Amino acid sequence: MPIGAMIFLGVVLAVFVVLDIIMLVTLSRPGDERNQVVVWKASSFTLLGMTGATVLDVIENFVRAQPMTVNPFIQLEIAAIIYFISLMYYKKKLGG
Repeated sequence: MPIGAMIFLGVVLAVFVVLDIIMLVTLSRPGDERNQVVVWKASSFTLLGMTGATVLDVIENFVRAQPMTVNPFIQLEIAAIIYFISLMYYKKKLGG
């Protein structure tokens, strides 16, 4: 594997680790009511997005008659990305 590709994948992995840490910290940190509403809305949107994606994956595998092959690492990173984006959106929208 070329060194450039290894560096790129290392940077992507580091970004994903940071996103996972941000997700865990914001979920466990107590705050005022506005901050709790922002985290609640971001968490709800993330759950809705992940549930929708999983339902679509199940339907696709059922139609194609393939076994379920879900990679938990990919699901975790997608959840972290959705959570981070929705957290930034709701923080800007609701102030926090």
